[in-house]
Amino acid sequence: MQIKVGVIGSEAIVSRVLRVLKSFPTFRPLARIARDEGEAIRAAEELGTDVEALVLSGALSHRAVKLRTALRVPAFYVPLNGAGLYKAMFAALRAGKLEDGISVDSLTKAMVARTLADLGLAHAKTVVYDGPAYASADKLVEFHRRLADSGECAMAFTGVEQAAEQLTRLSIPNEWILPSDQDIIVTLERALLSTESRRSKESQIVVGIINVDDFGKLAMKRASEHEVQKLKLDIHRMALHYAELLDGYLTPLGGDEYLFFTTRGIFERETGGYKTIPLSKDVYQSYGLSLSVGIGFGTSANDAGTNARNALRKAKEAGGNACFIIREDATLIGPLEMADPVQAILAPTDAALIRQAEEAGMTGAYLSRLLQHMAKFKKYEYKVHELASLLDITTRSAHRLLNQWIDGGLVDIAGFEKVPKGRPRQIYRFTFLMGKSL
Repeated sequence: MQIKVGVIGSEAIVSRVLRVLKSFPTFRPLARIARDEGEAIRAAEELGTDVEALVLSGALSHRAVKLRTALRVPAFYVPLNGAGLYKAMFAALRAGKLEDGISVDSLTKAMVARTLADLGLAHAKTVVYDGPAYASADKLVEFHRRLADSGECAMAFTGVEQAAEQLTRLSIPNEWILPSDQDIIVTLERALLSTESRRSKESQIVVGIINVDDFGKLAMKRASEHEVQKLKLDIHRMALHYAELLDGYLTPLGGDEYLFFTTRGIFERETGGYKTIPLSKDVYQSYGLSLSVGIGFGTSANDAGTNARNALRKAKEAGGNACFIIREDATLIGPLEMADPVQAILAPTDAALIRQAEEAGMTGAYLSRLLQHMAKFKKYEYKVHELASLLDITTRSAHRLLNQWIDGGLVDIAGFEKVPKGRPRQIYRFTFLMGKSL
């Protein structure tokens, strides 16, 4: 099962955290909007029994929750550092408001000095709040207001949303310092490592099957059998090196297929949270070969192996050069384009959604190709001829399948495209996958 994590904070921060969470397929977020510390406490008490970790938007709400609730799960908050200050500084610089002095809260003097130096603004007059670390919004507003009224600072930078709102009402120029994506990622990684589910899955077995796409055709292009054997040895050597990185065990299953075993914790760390497999890039750059990879998780070696074979089948159905992961609860992660290590994966596609597709007449091959195309091009709407080309079928067959999928609730008509002659072309949207975007 996925690990449930509670996300509590203002709407702006929660939306940012949820966006970053899409790169953590292990997490299933439960979000609550909290405008102040009181609402954060109530939300934490409500979610505390349902989640394994809490992520709060700021230090104030985190402190209030820790002091006034009896939580049995770890709680974290998204900290601010210099990275969040860059965007705010740049906006103020463009507005020409840095020359008359700035006041900053929620950050240390060292963070502010480093940011200004990086921006070439070390000469800028700066006053940094030096009060309690958990100061209320009212105290921060008073700090900025006093400096503004005295003419000492013309621009305020605050890391507290309520303070920014009050400063705006007072007509004091200000910028709200938002946490960067990296700040959020670090917090989520800490939350993940703290959960009981994550610790129990560290040693869970992982089975992987690596298949060289179209190896037979490539072998036929070699001038001699000696060159074919050298190619096999080179691929084997690279696969063996990758297994070594995973502290795993590798065995060949034939000339073009390899089986490896490792543990989930190591695999997750080496793939950057299921984002890339370096082996694929190495093979592609060295020999121009692409790989299909299936990864299986399971509570037993048999389950993991079965899931790995099914995941490899998904990769092959998608046209190769892809990786799919099937977890112990039958959820599907993928596809990951193997020759491009920066290509992000999709959020988990749950077993119920896969069954829905199959019941509506969508085969695994068609679903795999759609998933891969959507992951690469962020495309959810197709005209009939585009779909026919993608699935390698006739336009007539595409029409028949679309009507079947519309009846099954997978697809709806998004609109029409006007053409110079003839009837307008219908545009079809795959609504059942809209929630599985990056």
